Amino acid sequence: MTSAVRDRLIYCAALVFGAAPLWVTWQLPIVDLPQHLHLISILHRLGDTTTLYPDLFQRRPELTPYLGYYYAVSVLHWTVPLELANRLFLCGYVVGLPLSLAALLRSLGRPAWPSLLALPFAYGDSFAWGFINYCSALPLALLSCALFVHALRDPGRRALWAALHAPVLVLVLLFHVQVFTFLALALPWLLLVVEVEAPGGWRPRWPALASVVPAVLLFLIWVVLRAGAPTEIQQGAPWKAWGPLLSEQNLAYKPFDQNLNELWLVLANSLRDGSDRDALWVVVAVAAVAAALGVEGELRRPSRAALRSLGAMLGLATAALVLFFTLPFDIRGYIYYLNTRYAHLAAVALVGCLPAARAALRPYLRWAAAAAVAWFGFTLARGYARFDAESRPIRELAALESPRPRVVGLIYDTSSRVAAHPVFLHSACELARAGGGICNFSFALTPHSPLQYRGTPPPTFPSEWRPDQFRWEAMSGAYDHYLVRGVPPERALGGHVGRELEVAGGAGGFWLLQRR
Repeated sequence: MTSAVRDRLIYCAALVFGAAPLWVTWQLPIVDLPQHLHLISILHRLGDTTTLYPDLFQRRPELTPYLGYYYAVSVLHWTVPLELANRLFLCGYVVGLPLSLAALLRSLGRPAWPSLLALPFAYGDSFAWGFINYCSALPLALLSCALFVHALRDPGRRALWAALHAPVLVLVLLFHVQVFTFLALALPWLLLVVEVEAPGGWRPRWPALASVVPAVLLFLIWVVLRAGAPTEIQQGAPWKAWGPLLSEQNLAYKPFDQNLNELWLVLANSLRDGSDRDALWVVVAVAAVAAALGVEGELRRPSRAALRSLGAMLGLATAALVLFFTLPFDIRGYIYYLNTRYAHLAAVALVGCLPAARAALRPYLRWAAAAAVAWFGFTLARGYARFDAESRPIRELAALESPRPRVVGLIYDTSSRVAAHPVFLHSACELARAGGGICNFSFALTPHSPLQYRGTPPPTFPSEWRPDQFRWEAMSGAYDHYLVRGVPPERALGGHVGRELEVAGGAGGFWLLQRR
C-alpha cells in the first residue's frame, strides 16, 4: 500500500467517525428540525389528498433563502424515506465541510491534511439550533472560493473554472444569504491576494469576475423584493419587526465582551454534560502542535507563494471574525442569531491557516488529526444515542393519533437531560408530520419559507415559547390534538380534560390529548 493510499484511507475513516452521530439516533437533537421536516413533507406531498396539505398550503411565489435545503431533501425523498433523505443530506454537509476546505487549500497550493480538523465545527450551536440551510451553505462557500482561485491561477482553463464557479455561487445564495454575505468579503480579498501568473494586467481576472455576475444579479433582485415587501411592525412582539429594518429599535447587539466569551462556547455546546467541548479540546491541541511545527517548517524560511496563500486564508478567517464581532445578534422580524453563526466559519478558516510542517512530520500529524476527529465523533455519537431513548415517547404517541391531526404544542418544558438546547420545543410538528396534519406554529408563517398558507392561518398564541398564552375559547376550534409537556394536562387545559378532551396516552413526560 502506498503512502498516498494510506493517507486517503485514514482521512476517509475519520470522516466516517465524524458523521457517525447522524446515524445512531432516530430523532436528532436539533431544535428546528421537526419544523423543517414537516415543511419538506408538505412540499413533497402538496397534491396528496390523504393529508391536510393541499387544502391549507401552497408554494410561495418568490425567492426564499430556505429553498435550497428544502428542495434538495425533497428530491432525495423521491427515492428514500424522508428521515433517511434528510440524514443523507446532513451527512453530505458534515463530510463536505472538510472536503471543501481541502479543495480550497489545494487550490492555494497548501497541504490539505489540516482540513480534517474542520469536521467537528460542522456541529455546535448553529447545527443544534437547526440553522441547517446556513450550515449546508458553508461547504458550498468554501468550494466557491476554491473554484474562484482556480479561475485566477489556472491560465489554461480559466473559462472552465469560471463556468463551474458561477452556478456554485448561485447555490450559496439559494441555500442562505448570510453565507453569501461572507463571500462578498472573501472573494474580493482572494482577487487581490491570489497571484495571477500571466501578463496582461487585469485581463486574466475577467473570467473570475464574470462568474460572480449571475449570483450578484440574483442577490440584488432578492434584496429589492425583500426590502420592498411590506413589514408588519409591532414593538415588543415575537417574530415581528420592532421598527424599520435597520433602525436602532430593530437591531439587537451583544457587547464585545459577551461575543468574545461566547466565541469558543458556541463551537461545541450540543451536549449538556459538556463532553463534546472536552473532545474539541483534543482537536485544538492537535492544531496547536501542528501550528508550532509549522513555524519550524513553512514559516522558518517562507516563500512568496507560501506567504500569499497563508495571507489568503488569514483574510478569510478575519472576514468571518469581523462579521462575528460587528453584526447584530438579531434583526427583529428578519434574521435571528445572526452574528453567532460566523463563529463556525471563522474556526474552519483558521484551521486552513495552519502552516505546513516538515514533510517527515506530516504523516504523524495526519494520524493525530484523524484520531482527534474520531474521538470527537465517538463522543458526540454517544450523547446522541442517549438522546434517542429520551425522544422515543414522541414516536410512541404518534402511533396513537388520528389521521390528519391538527396539533397544538403546549410544551412548558422544552429541555432535555442530554441535549443542551431546547430540543423538544417543536415536538408537535413530529405528530403533525406523522399523520399528514398541521401544528399550531409553523415556519410557513415566516417569509423565509418556500411555503405559505392558502388563506388565514389557524389561530395560535404569538410565540411557541409561551404556551401559557393559549386561549381555549379563541383557538381550540381549529385543533383536535394537544401535546403537553412540563405540566399535567389538567393544568394546561383546565376542565376541558375529561369533557371535550380525552387522554390518548402519556410517556416520558409527554401527554397526548384528543378531542372526543
